[in-house]
Amino acid sequence: MMNDTTPPMNPASSEATDRQLDLARAQGDAYRAALDHMANDVAHDGGLQLKGDYLIAYAIEDAEGVYAMEDGELVWHNPDQTNAHVEVIVCDAADGRFVPGLTVTASLETPRGAVLGPYTQELVWHPMIYHYARNWTVPEDGEYTLRVHIEPAGFSRHDEINGRRFADAVDAEFTGVAIERGAEPVEPPR
Repeated sequence: MMNDTTPPMNPASSEATDRQLDLARAQGDAYRAALDHMANDVAHDGGLQLKGDYLIAYAIEDAEGVYAMEDGELVWHNPDQTNAHVEVIVCDAADGRFVPGLTVTASLETPRGAVLGPYTQELVWHPMIYHYARNWTVPEDGEYTLRVHIEPAGFSRHDEINGRRFADAVDAEFTGVAIERGAEPVEPPR
């Protein structure tokens, strides 16, 4: 369970009851189970840290194909020349739920000190876990430094007490991020 006081999780507001906050925490617990599975069992490398109103995590995988909407239709794109998939997961530090609608950018510092990015990490729907991600082209295998920047959230917030969150820019740095280049091109069924 996440921190119950910062950001606020107070049932004495016009929008939240104990039951509603318990349900939010249950959603966060389920999301955290998916996050732990992704970072520990699926990804090549993963980690997390608490920063301000957020729990920020990352997962590194082989570059992956994705569907994108083009001219009103879904079009499949294989990873082509990219060789790493960097996922950033952003959760509410109070209840553990995924925070959508953020502007998330990331940069990678290579083992030799070159900086790639920053690049916008787009919101990605996944069958198990929403996340912000993109495929990258990295020059070598090794230990990288991942820097994540999150802009203040532009979306509206209910609740005069509990809505006071996601108002500050946040930066997180992960060192020793193991990246082994690879790609997983697949052909979807017709």
